[in-house]
Amino acid sequence: MVSGREEQYRPYEKDGKLFGRGAIDMKGAAAVEILVFKEVAKRVSYPLALQLVTDEEIGGFSGTKYQIEKGVRADFVIAGEPTDFGVNNKAKGIIWLKIKTKGKAAHGAYPWKGKNALWLAKKILDKIEKQYPVPKKEVWQTTFNLAKIETSNQTFNKVPDEATISFDIRYIPEEFAGKDFEKGKELLTKKLKKLVSKLGEIEIILFEPPQFTDEKNFYLLKLKEEAKKVLKKNIKTIVKHGGSDIRHFNQIGCQGVTFGPIGGDLHGDNEWVDIKSLEDYYLVLFNFLRNL
Repeated sequence: MVSGREEQYRPYEKDGKLFGRGAIDMKGAAAVEILVFKEVAKRVSYPLALQLVTDEEIGGFSGTKYQIEKGVRADFVIAGEPTDFGVNNKAKGIIWLKIKTKGKAAHGAYPWKGKNALWLAKKILDKIEKQYPVPKKEVWQTTFNLAKIETSNQTFNKVPDEATISFDIRYIPEEFAGKDFEKGKELLTKKLKKLVSKLGEIEIILFEPPQFTDEKNFYLLKLKEEAKKVLKKNIKTIVKHGGSDIRHFNQIGCQGVTFGPIGGDLHGDNEWVDIKSLEDYYLVLFNFLRNL
């Protein structure tokens, strides 16, 4: 679901790296997972499944979420997202939010006769910026990205009577204060309404859950143990700012992490995956599944 130039679909090797569209995100990992599944599925006594979908980049609603709604379940799920062998147990949830302000139209020469919806929008923006300032560096906190400021007013000499400001909010799982998704969603919606107060009305376009699996989860710890044996180093538990399909499993109580090989420039012109890391990725997954 990510576009690319024609030449990016002709992979090539250079300096121990495989270059091409989707090399690290996440066709390299998917290829390894297919090989591991082929070898391991017939050797283990527990149910094991391989799930391949094509719509993760646009939300996973017709792939993973659809299959979950049809009854797919798991004790633990691994998604082969690029993590450079970090085990990702937490990722931010997503809210697409519109805030609409209503004013009163008037001639621009007589602004006191009207009520400017854009100035109301500015008051909201000031409140949000104060409570959720744009971080100076990477930090694990809820962020508001101001995406658009719009008004139907198309002329200079009119007091605009309506405006809309749009945000892409990435919220941390801790915002839910330990509550399940529906209760957490209600809690966070109330918080947003209180923040905007009577200055405007909020419209939630999208509200997606965060990803969260306890870092003391048995399967997570087992995965780190097997990865340490193969890679000869301690494995970090990491957080990510972008979501994955793991959130759909978390929403129904299934645990999981993202865990993938080494690579870079995902979605970029020179996307690559380290070939040796694919070999290591195979061994980690193989040993993890065989030794459960």
